Amino acid sequence: MDVLYIQLKKDVRIHTLGTLYFEDIAQISTTRDDIRKLPIYTISKKDGKYVVIDSFIVLTHVQRLFPDSTFQVLGPSQCLIHINKNEKTASIWTAIVAWIILFIGTAMTIMNFHYDVSMQEVQQKLHFLLTGEKNEFPLFIQIPYSFGLGIGMLLFFNYWFKKKFTDEPSPLEIELFNYQKQVDAYTLAHDAVEVKDVNDE
Repeated sequence: MDVLYIQLKKDVRIHTLGTLYFEDIAQISTTRDDIRKLPIYTISKKDGKYVVIDSFIVLTHVQRLFPDSTFQVLGPSQCLIHINKNEKTASIWTAIVAWIILFIGTAMTIMNFHYDVSMQEVQQKLHFLLTGEKNEFPLFIQIPYSFGLGIGMLLFFNYWFKKKFTDEPSPLEIELFNYQKQVDAYTLAHDAVEVKDVNDE
């Protein structure tokens, strides 16, 4: 008797309606097409944005169809299907407007922070300590400081357009990853429609 191991994927993202096959939702320790291509569930218009497929439902289904094989389930007990119907790409004008708003908001935040901590006075005093002269606009301090502020933000977020400086994830990527984990956990508990039966094709 063959022993086959099944590991459900934690989440699967699809963009079109249609049939989900066994290999779409799980890692399977076999090359048999009759098992890998086994229809599991058909995504239709009645389904919402999320569907949950439980390992117990899948295991019962495959054991009924393949009684000569033994299946062992590893890993997650549920697979969350994200259904992205008619997902649209943002237009260039939307991106430009968002960039302008973010640029203005960031500039105001930096200026307000510098005003709150009296940054200009600090730089004036630092100039006096270094040179012994008073200067209302110590440019040899302010210009490198401005460049350093921009370079520091680039290094912090670890991105220059699509290029990464290191292989490590940036703080923003980690926050987005943790946020997605929490969204998936909430969706599994509250919003997703659980599949009660699978295809018998």
